[in-house]
This record gives sequence, structure tokens and C-alpha cells, in this order.
Amino acid sequence: MNIVPILVVVGIVIIGAIALIFVGLRSPQGEDPLQERLADFAARGETASLEEIELSQPFSQRIIVPIAKKMGELVMRFTPQNAIQQMSRKMELAGNPGNLDPAIFFALRFLGLPLGIIFLFLDKIAAPGSFMDGKGLLFGIPAAIMGFYLPDLLLQSKIDKRQKEVRKAMPDALDLLTICVEAGLGFDGAMARVYENWDNELGRSFGRVVREIQLGKLRREALRDMADRLGISEMTSFVAAVIQSEQLGVSMAQVLRIQSDQMRIRRRQLAEEEAHKAPIKMLIPMALLIFPALCIVLMAPAALIIMETGLGPLGG
Repeated sequence: MNIVPILVVVGIVIIGAIALIFVGLRSPQGEDPLQERLADFAARGETASLEEIELSQPFSQRIIVPIAKKMGELVMRFTPQNAIQQMSRKMELAGNPGNLDPAIFFALRFLGLPLGIIFLFLDKIAAPGSFMDGKGLLFGIPAAIMGFYLPDLLLQSKIDKRQKEVRKAMPDALDLLTICVEAGLGFDGAMARVYENWDNELGRSFGRVVREIQLGKLRREALRDMADRLGISEMTSFVAAVIQSEQLGVSMAQVLRIQSDQMRIRRRQLAEEEAHKAPIKMLIPMALLIFPALCIVLMAPAALIIMETGLGPLGG
């Protein structure tokens, strides 16, 4: 039995599963696609039925997302409430990528399980003595495990990337806050200025705090919620210092300057920690890739000379 068609089918299925996961975890668009199309038709002066507008949506919005929601709702019926809360917390730490709810994310996790069934099916139809004969479980179990945990790995990667970006931007953001406060702006105005000047995770977090305050939320509650959404110790200590200075009447500019210096020292310490980890991380590729090639380059000429001259056991 020719193994090439089987490998092609398996590759297409794996690529399709990964594509479904990335479709679910894509960045948010900010507006409802249906509303955008309605506005587009209205601007062009065209009349269209609801069916035409629905068909104008991408395939992922018409087919994949509704199926994922139904699967997620079915899975969540049998999922403990604690697991749902933990997943909601992780998605909040990741910045709610794609505006997904836990139902869709749980569905994405179970979309990878059929990969193992596909390998079992290929094992059943494989000819005796072929590549897939008797190897269904060997490939099916790792494929199912990989498909099940791949969304979690992508989500955790998103969390780590977001927290790293916030840590890197905090000292400069606090410097800008300090300058704005010393120039006469209030703390809320300083946060709004950071949001206007910086288009990153930290700037958007400050912008959300400003909007919540404008809607009537207390500043200390909005700041605590921001620290919970980011989930890093540096932001928690910064928020605690700001709230304490507000309650005790301490100069806000002085507190911000001290916090900025501490954040810069912390960022330098994290950079030094990563630098100290580099030799250990380099050890594995060096041992597996560089050292064997180096040994071949150094010892191959000597081995050839011994074989040609007939010296030693290698020469016979």
C-alpha cells in the first residue's frame, strides 16, 4: 500500500485542526461583522435580504463558530464549575483573545481528539506490512493528546507574552505618569495620556481604568481590577502603593518616581536572570547538534588515515 496518500490526508487533517484553533484564538475585530456589512450595504445604497447578508460573512463565522459554541455548551454541562472559573481566569489574563467565552475554548480543546481516531482508522485500512500497519495507537494517542492540550499551550503562551510585555513597559509608563503628574495633571489625566500615547497592553489597561472611572467606578476598585486582569506582582505592588498614597495624602509624584525606579531595577534583574539561563538552554542544542558535528570534523581525517595505512584494528 502506498503511504504517500495516507500521509497527505493526515497532514491535511492536522493543518485543518490547527487552523480551527487559530481561527478561534484570532485577535478581536472590535465590531460585529454583521453590523459592519449592514453599514456597508447602507453606505452603497444597496438593498439586501438578511440571507444575503448572512452569506456574505466568512465561513468561520457562519459554520465553525456556531458549531464550536454548541460543542462547548455540551461540554460545559459536564465540566465542574471550578474548572470553568479557572478557564475564565486564564482567558482574562490572556486579554480575552478573540472575545472567546469558555464554552468555545472547551470546544477547541476537544476538536483535537478526532486526530487519534483518524490514525486508528488508517491502521484498520492499512495493508499488511505497510507503514501504518499496527501503528494506530503509536501515532493516535500522541496526536489526540497534542490536539487536546494545544489550545491550552497557545493560551498560556499568550498569557506569558502579555505579562512580559507589561513588565517591559511599566518603567517607561511610570516615568510618563510622573512627568504628567508633576506638570499639573491629575492621576486620571496622566493615565489617559499614557493610553493616548502608547498602543500596547499596558496603555490599553490604563485606558480601561479611565473609562471605568468615568462610568462611576471608584479609582481604587478600578486599579485593583486592572491588577487582577494582568496578574503580575509588579502591578499589584504599584496599585497598592498608589491607593495607600491616596489614602494617606502622600505626594503622588514622589510615589510614582519611587515605583518607577523599583520597576526599572526589577526589569534589570529579570534581564540578568534570563541571561544566566542562556548557557543552560544552549547546552541541549550544543550537545545534540554542535558537538557531534565537531567530533566528525576533527576525527574523520584521522580515522580515514588509519583505515588507509592499515594501522590499528580499524585497518583490519
